[in-house]
Amino acid sequence: MNDDMHDEVTGEEPLGERPLGDDGFGVELLEEELRQAAAILDPVPAQLRQIAVEAFALHDLDARIAELTFDSVVDAIPVRGATDTPRMLTFRAGEVTVDVEVGAHGLLGQVLPPQQARIEVLGGPQWATPVVADDMGRFTSDAPPSGPFALRLRTGGEVVVTEWLRA
Repeated sequence: MNDDMHDEVTGEEPLGERPLGDDGFGVELLEEELRQAAAILDPVPAQLRQIAVEAFALHDLDARIAELTFDSVVDAIPVRGATDTPRMLTFRAGEVTVDVEVGAHGLLGQVLPPQQARIEVLGGPQWATPVVADDMGRFTSDAPPSGPFALRLRTGGEVVVTEWLRA
């Protein structure tokens, strides 16, 4: 080999020294080798893969995501001596706000501006508890969430989904 790292016979750079080409061949080959190595050395558990597939199935493409703007666990000042206090959450998506109290008794909430809504308390890929908000936007659910949960609101033609939180 000469000083500029080319094979004297073929005129090409040695395999280990070739840059990744614009055609993506080098990138695709590297990506495939990394996938194979990861599958052998650090495989994704089947249960985790199934949970990911089921979570994606819950994804509503037309829904607006409601951002968590207040969480009493993080944002509130704790009251001395208070135990078993409900968790207060506020979500916002555009002009729609959802206030929710999560406690041992279940959920209590209100959609603002006040309006009727169909609300589903999502608790997993196959589990959703439907509740209905009245004309004032108020709703309750007697089933307290026991793990990760989110809310899906349907108001007229609009769908709003909150972030997932752990109860």
